[in-house]
Amino acid sequence: MPAVQVVVAHDERATLRVGDVFLKVDPDRARGDVEVAAMAAAPVPTPQVLWRRPPVLALAALPGTALGHLGTPSTASPVAWAAAGAALRALHEAPLRDAPPRSARGPAEIAAELDRECAWLVADGVVAPEVVDRNRRAAQAALRPWAPVFTHGDLQADHVFVDGDEVTGVVDWSEAARGDALFDLAVLTLGHAEHLGDVVDGYGTDVDTDVVLAWWSVRCLLAVRWLTRHGFDPAAPGCEVDVLRSCP
Repeated sequence: MPAVQVVVAHDERATLRVGDVFLKVDPDRARGDVEVAAMAAAPVPTPQVLWRRPPVLALAALPGTALGHLGTPSTASPVAWAAAGAALRALHEAPLRDAPPRSARGPAEIAAELDRECAWLVADGVVAPEVVDRNRRAAQAALRPWAPVFTHGDLQADHVFVDGDEVTGVVDWSEAARGDALFDLAVLTLGHAEHLGDVVDGYGTDVDTDVVLAWWSVRCLLAVRWLTRHGFDPAAPGCEVDVLRSCP
């Protein structure tokens, strides 16, 4: 009998691996609905849905390995990173009618959340006040109107699988929404600044990298408290706190 491997687990959801099957356990049925619908509509490779019996979704494992992991240098080639950029461009060019009906938070909502999280970061001494202030100012560049596109919403490098230089699939679509294309580019390259140029080359169109960097600040400022409370360590080398400290 195959061993059961806990891929990730916290008080919101869990993912288990049993042989070549991933079991996603999520009591939020709406989130599961979004994931299944987004995978069906996305013009990029996604895992095969084997069955769904809420709160469990069973998915077939993808061939290949993750493009990268936050806090660890990626061993994937620049060509593989460019291929991820090309896949992301295909997603963003999909007809908006195929995108999930929900919209990502707008600039005003994000600004209000940033102010709350920055106050918490300073009050709890998690990040130095000058680092918080510098990143809050940098984040403002991301808070501008954008033309919504079909976004993945949580496109971390370890959600993109590659075999050699080819993308074999993209996983974890529960945050898919109509949002800002540059947010997806930012999450993909977070902690992997050396591959931002490769992703932009693969994306194949003009990208305002200053806005991508601003989204890095947004993402990290908003993530630290959630990660801390769910058993993750945002202060591990190369992770969110280090990204905040590296902001010029």
